[in-house]
Amino acid sequence: MSLTWNPSSGHTCRMSVAISLLRASHPEPAAGVTAVAALLSIGLDRPLPGVIAVAATVLASQLSIGWVNDALDAPRDAATGRTDKPVATGVLSRRLVFTLGALAAVACVPLGFLSGPDAGLVSALALVSALLYDWPLKSTLASVVPYAVSFGALPAFVALGAGRTPPAWLIAAGALLGAGAHFVNTLPDLDDDVRTGVRGLPHLLGRRGSLLAAAVLLLAATATLAFGPPGPPPVLFWPALAAALIALSLGWYRMSRDPASRVPFLSVIAVALIDVVFLLVSGLHLD
Repeated sequence: MSLTWNPSSGHTCRMSVAISLLRASHPEPAAGVTAVAALLSIGLDRPLPGVIAVAATVLASQLSIGWVNDALDAPRDAATGRTDKPVATGVLSRRLVFTLGALAAVACVPLGFLSGPDAGLVSALALVSALLYDWPLKSTLASVVPYAVSFGALPAFVALGAGRTPPAWLIAAGALLGAGAHFVNTLPDLDDDVRTGVRGLPHLLGRRGSLLAAAVLLLAATATLAFGPPGPPPVLFWPALAAALIALSLGWYRMSRDPASRVPFLSVIAVALIDVVFLLVSGLHLD
């Protein structure tokens, strides 16, 4: 019997590992947060090298947070049968993913200082805060704090890199958006988290309480972005607020009829997207 070597098999294996690493990085939020930072940087008239520096810093931080999270959570993900988690299924080793997360964190620090010393310190603060959520704060009543700190630091980092002083209303709006995002992000995995011993603030409040907290925080972020800057709120604020209230009302109605419905979760996501748009628009008018 003759043995043959298929040169494409090694390429296929490398591609499979690369795709698995991408999945373990939490690509959707990583891409979303990076895009928001880059767009805000463009809106503040940073030249292309500065925009690239901002995007690289935020992407490195997001990769680090995602990889470290999946490496730490692998035993819990395996216990709940998460087949969408490559580390939990054994496709990737915990050591590899944790090492890559650590390397991304190390890279994030000097990348942040490309935007200046003040911006570099703020980006480092945001990274440390987010990693503290991965461990140990996720399972404590302070689980919302890292989200508020890191999301509040994001527009501050971008503004400082563009030579602007971030106003308090912009930082507050980012913190409110981040706190709301925490409750939204936790909702799909709430039951699995409880079964595996995670006891953060959303788990104490439960599904209804977390939905209410997310809605209140995101609406507060919307109001802060609309009324924080000097002058009247943007023309689109009132129709956007009406759309947000309608979406949340529909979500609560569906939850009252069907507690397992995903409509409440999607309605809160819609309000979060409105806030992101307002964040980008408001950032264009910094003095």
